[in-house]
This record gives sequence, structure tokens and C-alpha cells, in this order.
Amino acid sequence: MDRKRLQSSIVFVYLPCMEKLFRIFEITQERSNQILAPFYDAHIHQFEELIIVFQGSLEHDIDYQIETLAAPVACYLSSGKLHKLLPRTAMHAWVIHFKAELLPDSNLNYYSNFLTSNSIALQAGDNLKRFNSLCQLLQTETQQEHVDYTTIYHLLNGLITMIAAERKRNMPIENHIKSLQITIFSNFLIILEENFRLDVGVTFYANKLNITERNLNSICKNNVQKSVSEIIETRKLQEAKRMLLHTTKTISEIGYALGYNEKSYFTRVFHAKMNITPTRFRERTLSLFE
Repeated sequence: MDRKRLQSSIVFVYLPCMEKLFRIFEITQERSNQILAPFYDAHIHQFEELIIVFQGSLEHDIDYQIETLAAPVACYLSSGKLHKLLPRTAMHAWVIHFKAELLPDSNLNYYSNFLTSNSIALQAGDNLKRFNSLCQLLQTETQQEHVDYTTIYHLLNGLITMIAAERKRNMPIENHIKSLQITIFSNFLIILEENFRLDVGVTFYANKLNITERNLNSICKNNVQKSVSEIIETRKLQEAKRMLLHTTKTISEIGYALGYNEKSYFTRVFHAKMNITPTRFRERTLSLFE
């Protein structure tokens, strides 16, 4: 495929009211390697990314942690994370990029602070066809002579709402319990966001919610397949990575700001989770963009 034809398969839309970029493109089995080639190298972008894989699989490296996404699955990646993509098999997928300002209250964006990867398994069959139809409608709207940005907003919001609903369906509990557990989990994340820099653990959050530690762990695992401690640690590490890349604070200062009283302990925790020290993470990542 020549460069002109390849570029024509990617649709760019600039939103005047935001002065930001929105784009959507389809990856077919025949063209996955050509279209995804620019994403093979590690990169950080300042927009949100949503990948919906209908067929095939790809390897996704997020902040030096590799996972395999096998269809059907949706993966949401918030801005500021280092990542790269590599197809493992021929695939069919849609990729959407948009600025957070377009959907500031998206719960997928909110969850990304507490999860290394925000991947959600999708149901096959007719349910999956709805996702493909919405992506086609989004692309069609971007190709209109006079683009209706309100339509783009509502279509995108509907797509993300459907993906969030899939997360709820994946919870291994009865329907009448899900609503209460989702409310408690959401409240936990709010309290965590206010307190994750403190040197406190599961007991602190369980007491805040007036439930037992065991119940809180069960609720977290039902929602995101992670324990309370894992979610707390992930939130700390997300902030640590942000500070390593966007501030000049020392490793000791960053660790102390996140409730680690000793540099050595912060380094051990970071290395255990990331398989790389904070110093090396900063040097290696920043060197990619020199």
C-alpha cells in the first residue's frame, strides 16, 4: 500500500471549540502492520486512546509492563502513559484518540488512575456488532462536509458508556448486588484519591466506608480483579511515574510525598511492581524524547 492510500485510511478532525485533535481509524487484518507501524516505538501522547479489538490480538507495553489483548476486548489508555503496540496476529480493530476535555467525566478515564491497564473483555455476537456500528457512525460523521461535533460527543459518550456497562456485566455476582457494590467501590476510589499520599492501608479505607476489610477486598476484586492493596499501590505508582517524568524532585522527595519514609523502601516497592528502579525509569523514559 502506498503512503497516500495509507494516510487516507486515517481520519483527522480538529475540534475548533477545543483546538484539539480527535481522530478515529480502522485497522483491518490486511493493513494492521502498515497502519500501526507509527505506534511500534514507545511514545507518550497528550490525548486519550481507546482501542476496540474485534479480531486477532496485540501486545501492549504500558510503562514497561507487557500484556496481551485478545479479541474481543476494549482497552482504554489515558494521556501521559508511555506505551507501544505490536500486533501478534492479523486483526480487526478501531482506534480512537480524543482529548480528555471532550469527555471530562468519563469513568474509564477516572479508573485509569487506579489501574495499570484498563482492559475490558467484551461479549461476542450481536452485542459486539453494536460497538462496530458506533465506530462506523463516528467515522462517517467525521467525513461530513460540516461536522456536527455534538453528534461526535454523544456517539463517543455512548460508546464509552457501553464499554463501562460491559465491565459491570463481567462482575461475577448477582445483578441485585452489583449496584450496591459499584457504589461502594466508587466511594472507595473517591476516598483513595483524597488520601493515597498518606502512609495508610486497607484498615483505614474499610473504616471510612464502615465495612470490613474482607468485604472491601471482595468488592474490589469483583469490580477490577485487584485487591485493595494492589489498587492503593497502583495509584501511588501512577503518581510516582508522573512526578518522575514531569518534575525535578529527587527520588527521596517523591517517595516521601507518597508516604514512603525511606528512599530504599520506595525504590524496592517501585522495582517490585515495575521491574525497574525509579531512577532508571526516569532516565530511560526521558531519553526516548531527547
